[in-house]
Amino acid sequence: MRPDPVPGPAPTRSSGRGARSALVSPALLDFWAQRWAPAWSWNRPLARVVAREQAAADAVSLVLKPNRHFRGFRPGQHLNLGVEIDGRRVVRSYSPSAPAAPDGRFRITVKVIAGGKASRFLHDHAKVGDVFTLGEAFGDLALPADDGNPRLLLAAGSGITPMMAIFASLAAQANPAPTTLLYSTRTRDQRCFVDELRAITAAHPALQVRFLLTRDRAGAGDEAEGRLDADQLAPWLDARAHVLACGPTGFVDAARTLLANRAAHFAAESFSPPVFENTDAGTVELTLARSGRTLEVPRGQPLLDALEAAGLSPAHGCRRGLCNTCACGKSSGLTRHLLTGEVEHEPVSALRLCVSSARSDLVLDL
Repeated sequence: MRPDPVPGPAPTRSSGRGARSALVSPALLDFWAQRWAPAWSWNRPLARVVAREQAAADAVSLVLKPNRHFRGFRPGQHLNLGVEIDGRRVVRSYSPSAPAAPDGRFRITVKVIAGGKASRFLHDHAKVGDVFTLGEAFGDLALPADDGNPRLLLAAGSGITPMMAIFASLAAQANPAPTTLLYSTRTRDQRCFVDELRAITAAHPALQVRFLLTRDRAGAGDEAEGRLDADQLAPWLDARAHVLACGPTGFVDAARTLLANRAAHFAAESFSPPVFENTDAGTVELTLARSGRTLEVPRGQPLLDALEAAGLSPAHGCRRGLCNTCACGKSSGLTRHLLTGEVEHEPVSALRLCVSSARSDLVLDL
């Protein structure tokens, strides 16, 4: 990934840039410049689609070329992608499914989600030349340094995208540590990167892949049938492996139950929005300071869900408390963090709407 350019020391260049930015706003410069160069921006990270291909029956891969403002990512991280749909910008988080190329290009792979506005648009309509906004990469899903212990990557459904980037980054090493990827899908036609994965394992004996099929019959030597269970994980139950898991909540929970206490290292991410147990009864009054609107919302419900139920559309991305797209200020009231259970008493603080619920009347900076 190319480093960001460092401003030169020449006074004339610096003063000229300062004068231009004082006279013309970056937004106005972007508006006119993008008529000729859509991916150009004064200071915003943008990316242009330079290639697309069908990755599976319900998934598409888009190769993106970022501009100089994008700071890059580590394999396994997420980034927020902003796309305009019906005149509105929609932001969703995706994991690059391959390490960045030397010229900065990288790939995202989007699986269609039932009712998913962004995933359906990207799968059906994204084309070469389209330009999207990019957010800074976030997330800590990564393998620890090689210490001689075996490594196990577990992926199901869309969870293959960060694992594919990690697996490919290992293949780029001269002597990768022994690593096995178990990749689960319902059917064979839902799998992504099959040829790519098999080519990697053919070239690197230390890297292995096994495909799990829950609704199809196994037909190849690297395929097996059934869900993730103790039988599928038997070689690693007592191996003290470093384990990474990504997929739906049920898949991740099964992996954690079977392996977390028997692994040298266990880290997991679920791409399903978390399900919260609502133990708070009643409603509270929610005041939106910017608009002056007042709503009655249930205690215990994620504030993002409550606002959407009222017909509002707050900015959001991952819906899992990771990306901070839905973060906003709170000027008064009590809230509960739904992942930790902690109650926030501070009158002035920032919160993430997707993983926060109201405990009392609130005033939010919305």
